[in-house]
Amino acid sequence: MVKAARAAGRGLARDFGEVENLQVSKKGPGDFVTNADHRAEDVIYNELSRARPGYGFVMEERGVVEGTDKTNRFIVDPLDGTLNFMHGIPHFAISIGHEREGELHAGVVYDVIRGDIYWAERGHGAWLENWRLKVATRIKLTDAVLATGTPYVGHAPERHQLFWSELAHLTQETSGIRRFGAAALDLAYVAAGRFDGFWERNLKPWDIAAGIVLVREAGGIVQELDGGEILKTGNILATNASLAPKISAKLATAKSKLPS
Repeated sequence: MVKAARAAGRGLARDFGEVENLQVSKKGPGDFVTNADHRAEDVIYNELSRARPGYGFVMEERGVVEGTDKTNRFIVDPLDGTLNFMHGIPHFAISIGHEREGELHAGVVYDVIRGDIYWAERGHGAWLENWRLKVATRIKLTDAVLATGTPYVGHAPERHQLFWSELAHLTQETSGIRRFGAAALDLAYVAAGRFDGFWERNLKPWDIAAGIVLVREAGGIVQELDGGEILKTGNILATNASLAPKISAKLATAKSKLPS
């Protein structure tokens, strides 16, 4: 997985240097897909298919690719932070998760521009290269810096209303809220103790699969905001055990304040 991420990253770094010349097609409101995105996915698919023939895939561009091995599949985002990439903002990543028998087993998040590889395997910890990662140990919301993602054009008004309610409740209680635009890196930063927590709604499996493994293996808590299945709903909270109930309570209160 690390080898595949590095191979795809070389192409992304090259394309990022020529971002003005990329051909861009519009896949939906606020959701751009580039030639670079497709090329990176092709490299990852080919590398992983050679290394693990028969494994299935869930990929942002290709969708579901069934494998002969029904117990293993890779969950891949070849370019998390596409909007940053398109605007020349050097904050984007490759995210590769490995699911075994329905359980997330391993994850790799590659920060292409900084050259940082975050990786984790179930039972073996979370790492930045060769440095062991641990989530932050802050216990007070007033000391915490949280990260999130924002709804954008094309999303239903209800999503915007819920987000603003959540933000209003948490900005009053925390040291700060950050929005960097790449969920995979937000989760990697939680695992590394840089952020004290991260929440967002309606993400895709490829946005969060690798990051979930990173946070859990770094000693953190990952839960679905409303009690559902995270990879199905994409509603996620990742933090440490002390802050999880406090953030959850604030988010629940924010949701309860919306008109029914």
